[in-house]
Amino acid sequence: MVYFPDEVVEHIFSFLGSHHDRNIVSQVCKAWYRVERLSRSSVFVGNCYAVAPERLISRFPRVLSVNLKGKPHFADFNLVPQDWGGFARPWIEALAGGCPDLEELHLKRMVVTDECLELLARSFPCFKALCLVSCDGFSTDGLAAIATHCARLRKLELHENEVDDRGEWLSCFPQSYTSLVSLNFACLKGEVNSAALEKLVSRCPNLRSLWMNHSVSLKTLSRIITKAPHLEDLGTGSFVIDPRSDAYKNLSRAFLRCKSIKSLSGFWDVSPGCLPSIYPLCSNLTFLNLSYAPAIQAGDLVNLICRCSKLQKLWVLDCVGDKGLAMVASSCKQLEELRVFPFDPYSSGANSVSEEGLVSISAGCPRLNSVLYFCNRMTNAALIAVAKNCPYFIRFRLCILAPQKPDPETNEPLDEGFGAIVRSCRQLRRLSVSGLLTDRVFFYIGNYGEKLEMLSVAFAGDSDKGMMYLMDGCRSLRKLEIRDCPFGDAALLREIGRFEGMRSLWMSSCELTLRACQALAAAAPWLNVEVIQDDDDDDDEFGEEEKKIQKMYLYRTLAGPRNDAPPCVFTL
Repeated sequence: MVYFPDEVVEHIFSFLGSHHDRNIVSQVCKAWYRVERLSRSSVFVGNCYAVAPERLISRFPRVLSVNLKGKPHFADFNLVPQDWGGFARPWIEALAGGCPDLEELHLKRMVVTDECLELLARSFPCFKALCLVSCDGFSTDGLAAIATHCARLRKLELHENEVDDRGEWLSCFPQSYTSLVSLNFACLKGEVNSAALEKLVSRCPNLRSLWMNHSVSLKTLSRIITKAPHLEDLGTGSFVIDPRSDAYKNLSRAFLRCKSIKSLSGFWDVSPGCLPSIYPLCSNLTFLNLSYAPAIQAGDLVNLICRCSKLQKLWVLDCVGDKGLAMVASSCKQLEELRVFPFDPYSSGANSVSEEGLVSISAGCPRLNSVLYFCNRMTNAALIAVAKNCPYFIRFRLCILAPQKPDPETNEPLDEGFGAIVRSCRQLRRLSVSGLLTDRVFFYIGNYGEKLEMLSVAFAGDSDKGMMYLMDGCRSLRKLEIRDCPFGDAALLREIGRFEGMRSLWMSSCELTLRACQALAAAAPWLNVEVIQDDDDDDDEFGEEEKKIQKMYLYRTLAGPRNDAPPCVFTL
């Protein structure tokens, strides 16, 4: 290929869909490195401290889309201090200076201020898409700046963010603005201007996705649906209305005219007897998200889901029950992804799901390849059956709400059940394990998890051998998350070179000492080894080398130690 012009090589590279593949071809030779460098338009950075923003811009000067992640994944479970870091401002400032043609920015678990959004809005004249997931630090004033200045904006998506509501922002979109394709403000807690929302929707003929928050009434919803006939993805607000009212009849007629909606979510509050209005949508739905719908009764839930014969993704609360999941299994034969969330993590589990529901789904849905399942009990026999029924899993995340709970039928650990999952599902990329587990399960994972990229472990194992099995095997492992396990210094220092091929390791409430963390930091200068001190720790005792470390986060970096760490974070 050295005889092909650069334009031909660049065209060939355009067919490489993954960042990993493009990284590989850039290492073949200098010519390919140059072509790949100048033609890369999209960049993913899994840790905002893994590389300096200036270095990324120097490497990819023509980048149009940047995807950044900040805080560790365990931040979702409140295990990371609120002020840990993950600030978006240095990145936005660098991009404003070096990438004026930037069109898209995706941020996850980062601190985004109103000043950041103001700078973003004013720095990129061609900006088209902003997606914020699990971010905090900003308010509706920042959203108002985006609406006012981003004339070409096509997507504004806010997923699970903490947003300070300071007033109106939807009316800040100019009257001439017509380019909106996707809008999601479901996480906002305050009231929104319904009139401004209706006017915005009516001006944007290409709108395909709209997720609204709980304050949007059903009267407004029915008018919006009428004005946006091409909607494919709809997130409703509260579903509270009198089924005998004219407003309900208008909503039902509006849904009857909808032929394009394929994704439906929302339903924070639901009045009894209202769900039949959306039955006309069910036959076309491929994604149904009911994880925000605690008020829907189990019977109504089942009646709704069983009408969705084309469903491929289902997110639901565990109040659906095992019988409800059995009905899903008999009705939704095309189901590929199931997520079952706990309605009340502290309940006794009388009305939740168990191994019975998971087995039913695995037996009835042959295409199932991704599961997130919160339950109160699980058995080895059930996991073995699931592994046999669904050998094509790429993601399997099981959370038994009571830690270290054994098989309730045999009182044995769940080693053999999870062993069957990793033996049978050879394409598995992501795995979360729970329940009573010994070192044997990690022997199985290490031996059979050849393609495993992310593993989450809690309250499991007997000794350092468990983690050693993982580090000796799992050659594709990139992210490892461990909490409340008896893994210590020997396991951490067993094979330091393995961390060069991984993105990150999190360990909390384990058996690590400061001495081992210091030894690792000295032996691996390409890593940032951060020790996180809880507020109630004694500063005088922290310097003792034999002191157990409460939380340790290490990650590969080209930028060296960061300069924005709070006092509770020590970089060794």
